[in-house]
Amino acid sequence: MPHHDEHGTRKEAREEGRQARKLLARAQAGSSYAAGEPILEVRGLKKHYPLTQGVVLKRHVGAVKAVDGVDFDLRQGETLGIVGESGCGKSTVAKMLVHLEEPTAGAIRYKGEDISKLSGRALKAVRRNIQMVFQDPYTSLNPRMTVGDIIGEPYEIHPEVAPKGSRRQRVQELLDVVGLNPEYINRYPHQFSGGQRQRIGIARGLALRPEIIVADEPVSALDVSVQAQVINLLDQLQSEFNLSYVFIAHDLSIVRHISNRVGVMYLGRVVEIGSDEQIYEHPTHPYTQALLSAVPVPNPAARETRERIILVGDVPSPANPPSGCHFRTRCWKARDKCAVEAPELAVPAWFAAEGGPAAHDSACHFAEEKQIVPSDERP
Repeated sequence: MPHHDEHGTRKEAREEGRQARKLLARAQAGSSYAAGEPILEVRGLKKHYPLTQGVVLKRHVGAVKAVDGVDFDLRQGETLGIVGESGCGKSTVAKMLVHLEEPTAGAIRYKGEDISKLSGRALKAVRRNIQMVFQDPYTSLNPRMTVGDIIGEPYEIHPEVAPKGSRRQRVQELLDVVGLNPEYINRYPHQFSGGQRQRIGIARGLALRPEIIVADEPVSALDVSVQAQVINLLDQLQSEFNLSYVFIAHDLSIVRHISNRVGVMYLGRVVEIGSDEQIYEHPTHPYTQALLSAVPVPNPAARETRERIILVGDVPSPANPPSGCHFRTRCWKARDKCAVEAPELAVPAWFAAEGGPAAHDSACHFAEEKQIVPSDERP
């Protein structure tokens, strides 16, 4: 019996190594994926956290549906912005993309290969090409490590990327790329400002020359002037390294500045997705329209005449979301159909027939175009 177990283990290890080599070869064959083709495809992605009762004998009594069926594509060289209220599942999606959280259901396809169930060497090969920039620049950096050790740590995990003798030089080059003095390599995180720390986090994300960077609210903890610097840096790096971004934020103005396409999330689901023009100038979902109506407008005259949409009630609990359309309990368009049937994320038939910028995916039974932000005041 032990002989068979050992034989099975060796066979699994060989299979894992074969899959890792296959994924690495796909990742390195970047030229085969032209601009505009999906490099990352997410289908039916779910993350449910179980709720239990009891101390000794635990009973499963429900689940927190943090992410409840998310679909989107990310194309080579583009930025997909994801916006929504706190608690809608944006950060959970980000963690699943880099496998910090394992999906309950659904598929994450990187260059056609489902990576949602990978482990071991196969997962390591994929992680080299999908990196993350974390939200808080104060807690995402180890205070006991120097900047050189923090940025160079990926080379310890993936030694094939940079031989030991060249790592210090590579780290200094990365510091220069993100606009920091290469001589800062021996300093510690507490010796930097918030914006500088976030640049260090970006440099760490770039160390392995990934194709995709998942940025989870990378500027939310920074001052407005520093936010602009970091956003401009990300924009510049995208052009220089042909990066694809999943950019998560709650500030709609920032998302429009950097994103090619925008997805709006509510209570674990994407309710509307389209180009920046389609979402900001031709929103069709009531929730998107409510979000846009809350965007600050600098012109006092326009501020007085614009329509404000005030949502009533609180965001429902993800442990007990409403039936049908999750947004129906706060929506002024809700009808009986909304409680029974969950709307599909697709182009509404009446907009598809007409064409134009309103013809984009919207999960609403009664989608209707509505201009929220005046044309001369759009972010």
